[in-house]
Amino acid sequence: MKIERGEIWWINLDPTVGSEIKKRRPGVVISAAAINQIRSTPVVVPLSSSPDVAPPIVLAMPSAGKNSVAVVDQIRAVDKSRFVAKEGVVSAADLHALESAIKQILQLP
Repeated sequence: MKIERGEIWWINLDPTVGSEIKKRRPGVVISAAAINQIRSTPVVVPLSSSPDVAPPIVLAMPSAGKNSVAVVDQIRAVDKSRFVAKEGVVSAADLHALESAIKQILQLP
């Protein structure tokens, strides 16, 4: 399975625990392509739908669809067996905004 950075995939996130984002939903792959080839756990940010945004935690992702938001604080490594189907690719601008939000959430330079 070839998984690339910036792609949107439908991912089965169940079972979950506590306040983790649940169910089958799209997610943006943010790990590097080389890592995705070597490891069996790409890093993703789940997407949801909401007209309300609250950057950097809930970030608008217009290229993923109307009212699509990235739930940045739910970033996680996901086993490839949870990947169901490729949905598309986010725009370069949305990927850059997502990278910036992740840096803020994780307090990276």
